[in-house]
Amino acid sequence: MQLVLATNNKDKIREIKHLLDDLPVTIMTRDDFLDFPDPEETGTTLEENAILKAREISEFCELPALADDSGLEVDALDGAPGVYSSRYAGEDVTYEDNNRKLIKELKGVPSEKRTARFRCVIAVAWDKDDIQTVDGKADGFITEDIAEGKGFGYDPVFHYPPKDKRFSQMSLEEKNSVSHRGLALQEARTLLIDRLNKLRSS
Repeated sequence: MQLVLATNNKDKIREIKHLLDDLPVTIMTRDDFLDFPDPEETGTTLEENAILKAREISEFCELPALADDSGLEVDALDGAPGVYSSRYAGEDVTYEDNNRKLIKELKGVPSEKRTARFRCVIAVAWDKDDIQTVDGKADGFITEDIAEGKGFGYDPVFHYPPKDKRFSQMSLEEKNSVSHRGLALQEARTLLIDRLNKLRSS
């Protein structure tokens, strides 16, 4: 089976490939195609955005496509930045820009009220009319500073209590075992395995 990752984010590609690399699936990315489109995220929910990205890339490549949309929901900000997480500080901003804005917006909020969760919805478009979705979430707290380390997005400011670490302080393996995207990808693996089994038996 060939599967196209419907994202231009190299960090996401790395995480997704890591969790799917043991399956009999050829993972393809934008580098394998000319004029690979960049679907506009016009949905108002994570699910809508994941579906529209997966559908558009599947139609363009004429292959199954996997897309995710992830967001950080901060309770003290009424769920913001949510679906706008990647562009919280504006268009074409850096991860640090978004983190700095978040820290500023939460200035003066006590630690016990800095609760937040990462959410991820993954859509697998087998074709434009056959699309399945799965999701995952991770609960934690927003820190008062930006940590050094690995990770991307809001990882440097997201503290995950069960591990007593920020996502940016975890190895890729450790993060994938507990993160919103890692949990959603485990569910997506099941979808892929089920489809592979159906293909083998048909």
